[in-house]
This record gives sequence, structure tokens and C-alpha cells, in this order.
Amino acid sequence: MATLNPFRALRHRNFLLFWSGQTLSLIGTWMQSMAEGWLAFALTRNAFLVGLVAAAQSLPILVLSLYAGVLVDRANKLRLVTICQTMFAIQSTALWTLAWTNHITIHWLVAMATINGMISSIEIPARQSLVIELVGRDELPGAIALNSSGFNLARIVGPAAAAIVIAKLGIAWCFGVNAISYIAVLIGLLLIQLPAWVPSPHRASPIEGIVEGVRFMRGTPAVASLIGVVTVYSIFGVPYLTLMPVVAGERLSLGASGYGALLACVGVGGLAGALTLAAIGDRLPRLLVLSRASYAFSALLIAFAFVRVPWHAYIVLLLIGFSMIINSAQANAMLQHLVPDELRGRIMAAYSFIVVGLSQVAGSFVAGAVARAFGVAWAIGGGGALMLCYALWAFRQTDVRTAQESDRSVLVSR
Repeated sequence: MATLNPFRALRHRNFLLFWSGQTLSLIGTWMQSMAEGWLAFALTRNAFLVGLVAAAQSLPILVLSLYAGVLVDRANKLRLVTICQTMFAIQSTALWTLAWTNHITIHWLVAMATINGMISSIEIPARQSLVIELVGRDELPGAIALNSSGFNLARIVGPAAAAIVIAKLGIAWCFGVNAISYIAVLIGLLLIQLPAWVPSPHRASPIEGIVEGVRFMRGTPAVASLIGVVTVYSIFGVPYLTLMPVVAGERLSLGASGYGALLACVGVGGLAGALTLAAIGDRLPRLLVLSRASYAFSALLIAFAFVRVPWHAYIVLLLIGFSMIINSAQANAMLQHLVPDELRGRIMAAYSFIVVGLSQVAGSFVAGAVARAFGVAWAIGGGGALMLCYALWAFRQTDVRTAQESDRSVLVSR
């Protein structure tokens, strides 16, 4: 049984260009993300409004992503990603200008977050669907693992760099560095060479295209089961990151550097988890890995809700990052194996609809409201408890187990 090497995908020149540019750009993105959360908290001292900024960034994804998935399936994905990355650069430059000139307010933060979400509703499914064109189907699991590694490497470097930049230059330069970082990803995208794009014939309307994708998800038990797990864990699990400024400032009495260290711990754990998942390959059943990571992620969130000492928080967040990335990357890889190419954009759009849209709009909004009413511990720990209850039920269901069998049959057929 072959071991999956997470670095094999870098043999492909196109993917090396894509991954290098994306990873460098993601460092800037994480700097901006940390700065937005910290700035929202500094401007308002209100947990609900911190959650509102995150929700505003994801609401357009919730509204537009399913339609965007149809667009992605019918468009030149490389060109689409390039256009979206250019628009991200413009948005970051505008945010930089507002912060630099001291015109930034919570209203501008919400507006800029909304614009970012509108772009992301197209860019996320386009970028995820593009990967298979860069590496081929056989290398796809390794590429997904490597993308997760780059994401978490940026999660480590970005917040640490942001803390230094805030201390030395001011918070506005976090947005400035992010704007400049898009140069790297745009150069990489422009250097990628793919076969000439041939438009696929399509007669169905966009609405019919959406219905076709939804029908596939609902009518394929393995996909429906995985989507269920992804949904619950996105809504109740991911918002702890949105509430991290509140945890840092109120429960742990940390400043911007301590907040950056908390996020960096999540990134270190996530990087270790992504590389571990790639190293495991097919040595363990994928459903077993997914279920164990799900149980661990839930239990660790409950533990984190009781932490009041910074060093305890750092240790727990390392483990949370490790289990969270295995949970999400494993579910993503299993879905990608089950999805036909002609529906890939729509399924990845549905995935982003849940992971980015629902998790922030529903999850962060509810978590912020619960934190405001009952405290941040109830928001984080309560979400972990709901996740654990769902996991204990879901992984005993027949449909979830068919996800493993379907995944094996797809692999065998290839």
C-alpha cells in the first residue's frame, strides 16, 4: 500500500508556481485577517460586532456561491482565478488606504469584508477546481494535503508577522503587506501554462445547473453523508477562530502579540496535521481517520472553553489545529474522489457555501450572540458539545459508512 508523499505534486511546474504564489499571498491574507479581527475588537470592544465583521465577509458566499459554481464549471478556471486575485489586491489596497489615513470605522470594516466575500464566492470554487488541472487526478490527494500545509504555514507566519508589523509600523501596514503580497500570486498565475481552454457545451440554465448539482449531492448517499459532517463541524467548530480576539483580550488578558501567538499555535498544529495526513496515505481507512479527528476536535474545543492560562491555551490550540485540519482535509479529499469532473465546480461551491458561508454567517453570528449573552466559554464549549453529539450519532449511521466503501470503489475503478 503506497504512502502518499505530500511533496510529489510539486514535480508539476504549474502546481509549483500556483502553490508558491498562493502560500506567499496567504501570509499576507492571514496578516489582514488578524488585523481585521483585532481592529474590530479595538474599535468596539464588542464580541457581537467582531462576529459581525466575519459574518459580513461570508454572507455573499452564502448567497452567491451556488450560482458561482455553475459559472466555474462553464468558464476558464485559470482566467477566473487570476481576475479574482486582482480584485482581492484592489480591495486590500483600499483597506490599507482607509486605515493609513485614519478613516477606518467599523462600518468600513463591514463594507470591505462584504466586498471580499463577493469576490471569494467565485474565487474559492474556481481555485479548488483548478488544482486537478494542474496536477491530474492521481496527484490530487497530495496536492490537497500540500495546499493545507501551505495554508497552515501561512497561518503560523502571518499572525506572527502581523504582531511585529502592528508593534513596529501600525495596524495599517498589515493591510499594506497583504496588498503587496498579491504580486506573488499574480506572477505565478501568469506563468502557468495549460492547454487551450475549450468551452464545454451547455444548454441548461444556471438554475437548472444548480438543481443538477444539488440533486447529485442529495442523491448520492456517500456525498450527502460527508456534506452533513462538514456542515455541522463548520457551523459549530470554525467560529472559535472568530472569537479568538475576545478570548485573547478578555479571558487571557493578552495583547496583539499574544493574539498572534494563539493563531500561530493553531497554524503549527494544522501544518503538522496536514503533513501527517499526507504521510498516512491509504495505510488507515479514511473514514476511521475522519471519525477520530472529528471526536478529537470536538473534545478539544470543550477543553478550550475552560482554559484561562495562556500556556494552557497554546497547548490546546496546537491540538485543535492538528485535529481540525485532518477533519476538514480528509472530508475534502473524500468528496473530491467522489465528484465527477463536470460537477466539480458546483460541488466545491457547495463546499465553500458551507465551510466559509454557513460557518461564518450562521456560526459566527450565533457564536457572537451567545458569547455576548452568556460568555465566550459557552459559545465555544457549547459548539464543541453539539459537534461531539452529532459525531457519535453520524459515524454509526449506514450512509456515513457507505462513504468509505464508495471512496474505495472509486479508487479501485481508477
